Amino acid sequence: MAGDAHGDKTQEEPQAPQNDGQQQAAQEQSQMSGKDWETAIAERDGRIKELEQQVADAAKNAETAEQLRNQIAELKAQGESDRIDFQLQLAGVRNVKAARAVLADHGGDVDVLKEAEPWLFADAPATKQQDGTTGLPNAGTSSDEGKTMKRWRKLAGLDDSDE
Repeated sequence: MAGDAHGDKTQEEPQAPQNDGQQQAAQEQSQMSGKDWETAIAERDGRIKELEQQVADAAKNAETAEQLRNQIAELKAQGESDRIDFQLQLAGVRNVKAARAVLADHGGDVDVLKEAEPWLFADAPATKQQDGTTGLPNAGTSSDEGKTMKRWRKLAGLDDSDE
């Protein structure tokens, strides 16, 4: 029985520290007053609200960043579209919309499109100098007054015999 008595002591010893830990926690809890609990709960609730606000701010920032990324993408696309339109107009395209429709078939290269589809582009008109002749005599160069009057009468349909 001596061994039994010794065995009982070893079993009681491990239980004693567990009971001491539970007793200490119970003592600490009993030492905290109702106001201390309320303060601890209020601090915890405040921290929860702070964290929730941080999450909400992060979500707003993520939404704002996503909106800005979308706007940047739209502006880049619009800029590329305007650049293509400008290139087509410089190349002398007759119809920008029709040229854009077939531009993708030619790798987006305006020069290749111009070679493959010449009907889309207007030939650069040769500048023709006007010589100023209409087939009629110049009215301002006549120095003879009688000749000028005769010409005006002829244009008006009057004969010289009506004088």
